[in-house]
Amino acid sequence: MPTPEEAQCVIAGGGPAGVMLGYLLARAGVSVIVLEKHADFFRDFRGDTVHPSTLQVMAELGLLQAFLARPHQELPALEGELGGEVVRLADFSGVPSACKFVAFMPQWDFLDFMAAEGRKLPGFRLMMSARAAGLVEHGGRVAGVRAEVEGKPVEFRADLVVACDGRDSDIRKMAGLRVRDLGSPIDVLWFRVSRRPDDATVVLGRLNHGRILVTIDRGDYWQCAFVIRKGGYHEVRGRGLEALRADVAKLAPFLSDRLEEISDWEQVKLLTVQVNRLERWWRPGLLCIGDAAHAMSPVGGIGINLAVQDAVAAANALAEPLRERRLADADLAAVEARRAPPTRLTQAGQVLVQDRVLGRVLAQDRPIKPPLVLKVVSRARTLQRLMGRVIGMGVRPEHVSAAIRGGAHDRDATTQ
Repeated sequence: MPTPEEAQCVIAGGGPAGVMLGYLLARAGVSVIVLEKHADFFRDFRGDTVHPSTLQVMAELGLLQAFLARPHQELPALEGELGGEVVRLADFSGVPSACKFVAFMPQWDFLDFMAAEGRKLPGFRLMMSARAAGLVEHGGRVAGVRAEVEGKPVEFRADLVVACDGRDSDIRKMAGLRVRDLGSPIDVLWFRVSRRPDDATVVLGRLNHGRILVTIDRGDYWQCAFVIRKGGYHEVRGRGLEALRADVAKLAPFLSDRLEEISDWEQVKLLTVQVNRLERWWRPGLLCIGDAAHAMSPVGGIGINLAVQDAVAAANALAEPLRERRLADADLAAVEARRAPPTRLTQAGQVLVQDRVLGRVLAQDRPIKPPLVLKVVSRARTLQRLMGRVIGMGVRPEHVSAAIRGGAHDRDATTQ
């Protein structure tokens, strides 16, 4: 084994939580190494709804203008079609953020942007094709990571290891941290269909006849999520592609003339939905955040944004003790104490929607009608703005500390 490399913090996983945390800590003067097991960030059909809470973080960092220069689509309100009737569920015009919309941006663009900004900082290192293979422990504390970097063994020593390696986190398994599974009645099939200039629809979700479809505007194509019953993939596949195309056409007739583009099951990706969270997010020398601490349902598109909120909270709490080499267990416990309550509340809301709405729709192959509560929301602007704030900002939105903001451009930040 070569001589170990050292940093004040090693982050396993180059997803939204890992890259954002690495950037924030490096901006605060902490030496950081981010390990990403893949050779690039390109993974299709990953979460890519960037909510006003995350856009506000970008504003506070002075990065908003450059970030929004990347190709993206903007959604100022959330509408759904239930039983053929369009209802407006949320209006983002009143959110306390620099941006009054949800931005749809492919996750690889988000990560490329943050990685490029991180590389401008002297304390930031991002290593690709670097897979965490084991934990280094000393005196009852996690003291680093053993990794394979481009197939070669490398050991990294650090005051803190942060697991950001996703909902199937290897690090949390190695650490023996216990996961509480909340269950989910749904899985999701992802695929894409071409978008035409005259496709003017802004409806995001469609529910009817025992089927659920979400269509995300990607500029020249629709990114589609077809919701199925948990464990129902083999049944859907057994019915054949023609039946799948017919189900999609029944919900979104405007796509009927191009669904032959789905010509092979290789074009259809299965997302096995998990909703879970760690009973405890940390051990001495180790912290889990993002999906490694809590796998979220796709309901609300909150995954990236909750991961970013975790990263901001962790950086705010840990940057100074890491920089001064005085990190204590109490600092790690403080991150969990701050982020666990909003995680539990958000998951409770997701489970409620999954069980009371999505699961029930999928269980009954018949026309549905919008429930009275959604009709009331659709006709009341105040309630739409309230829902916009809940969805757009989340529970306990985090703000970057003044110490980390440093040279952030005031013109991009808003005063709340």
